[in-house]
Amino acid sequence: MKIALAQTNSTVGDLCGNAKRILEFSRRAAESGANVVVFPELSLTGYPPRDLLEKESFLNRTEQHLERLAVDAAPLNVSIICGTVTRTGSSTGLEIYNSAAVLEGGRIKFRQHKMLLPTYDVFDEARYFEPAAKQSPLALGDAVSALTICEDIWNDKQYWERRRYSRDPVEELAAAGARILISINASPYHMGKRGQRAEIFAATARHFRVPVVYVNQVGGNDQLLFDGTSFAMNPEGEVIACAASFEEDLVLMDTQTLTGDRHDSLSDECEAVYQALAMGTRDYIRKCGFERVLVALSGGIDSALTVAIAVDAVGKENVIGVGMPGPYSSDHSVTDARDLARNLGIRFELIPIKDQYGAFLNVLEPLFDGASIGVTEENLQSRLRGVTLMALSNKWGALVLTTGNKSELAVGYCTLYGDMCGGLAVISDVPKTLVYSLARVANQRHAGAIPENTFTKPPSAELRPDQKDTDSLPPYETLDGILRLYIENNEEPQRIAEALHLPVTLVRDIVNKVDRNEYKRQQAAPGLKVTTKAFGMGRRFPIAQRFSE
Repeated sequence: MKIALAQTNSTVGDLCGNAKRILEFSRRAAESGANVVVFPELSLTGYPPRDLLEKESFLNRTEQHLERLAVDAAPLNVSIICGTVTRTGSSTGLEIYNSAAVLEGGRIKFRQHKMLLPTYDVFDEARYFEPAAKQSPLALGDAVSALTICEDIWNDKQYWERRRYSRDPVEELAAAGARILISINASPYHMGKRGQRAEIFAATARHFRVPVVYVNQVGGNDQLLFDGTSFAMNPEGEVIACAASFEEDLVLMDTQTLTGDRHDSLSDECEAVYQALAMGTRDYIRKCGFERVLVALSGGIDSALTVAIAVDAVGKENVIGVGMPGPYSSDHSVTDARDLARNLGIRFELIPIKDQYGAFLNVLEPLFDGASIGVTEENLQSRLRGVTLMALSNKWGALVLTTGNKSELAVGYCTLYGDMCGGLAVISDVPKTLVYSLARVANQRHAGAIPENTFTKPPSAELRPDQKDTDSLPPYETLDGILRLYIENNEEPQRIAEALHLPVTLVRDIVNKVDRNEYKRQQAAPGLKVTTKAFGMGRRFPIAQRFSE
């Protein structure tokens, strides 16, 4: 039996478009000699559909498209496994299952329902789906197969010290006679995730002595990025077929010879993060119906990285850089921004904000009543830039990309309604130290477009004379170490201080800044997740609360 791994990029809610994509990949698979073609989890609805699943009209149309897909695919003479939703038909519990449907001979031959429903990090499946009470092996060709859905295979007692669930669907299906394991997935990307998956599935293949077929979604849906990186393994846990990362792909494997196609993926994790961000930016822009984007160019490393990613995402002809020098902007801020735009071949507009800033101060001076100049005046400059960008966005129909990094967002070193204005926060899950590494990747791709001065000059918001980021924050190498242990590992200040050999007073100051600025982050543009714990849908902290570290 030849199995095709169809790694597709579904759009949430685009039932017609997703069905057409499944049909087209099935046609390609059949032409390549495949007997079975496997698609990702919820490939018909797109993942995650979230509260669309509470709409009766959405559920009705999903079932209609699935039935139509089965009919349309009948002439291909290939079995199709795709992800969908199924009504439970029960008067108790939740209304739907997360399902894998097998389409064959113009009809829906079989449905397997997901048993293990994740509710951690970005997942909230128990909100929508009823868990399957049992699962059955599937007769597929001349083999009895275990058909599982994502989390169902992530509970191997041989791998985890502490499992999340008491049941192991794979163990149960193997005991029922399954001799090949097929897993459909919508597994989001973060750094290190691809290697972790390979370890888990290799351990499963070796433990049950069966070949494994893993098919994952690719593309960006809101904050979540899916890398694809689908693969097949032999019973020894060795990869015999693999798809590319961060792009749609179709690869075949043969269950008799245990051989298959092997397509290259990005082995360097820094390059993988860059490609993930470019893919996620492209999909967010296109799936939201935009074509062009605006990026504020300050001459700094964050905006340089953001605009380079934007060029890779949608092409230089669709990217506009805007320089907005203020009263404290250095000359090199403008020249570095202009040089960057010229090197990338994008349109660049220069709009000074000095006059607007002076006019605002004159209007507000009587109300400020002689108060000393401080953060208010700094934020006013940032907010004038936000107003300018949003005016251009409205007039030109272009999406504003914000340029703040994770380190700044964590401690509130950003301005609400100022530099936080925009529709997508491209690098909001990228720590400042990683920004520099990703900018080097950008320069490899764009022939050194980012000026070297952008890498070497001290980071500065330039909102007061001779301002440096280190006036308000510890060096970013120190800050990022604290933030990683606090945000991603939930470590306490004392343990962080001991691990990093830092004063505990410094660590407490930083983590309390993180906690106090939750109100800012919940008003920020959605960001693309690339670390194990990103701000946004996977991190749920209250704003009005009084717990302090």
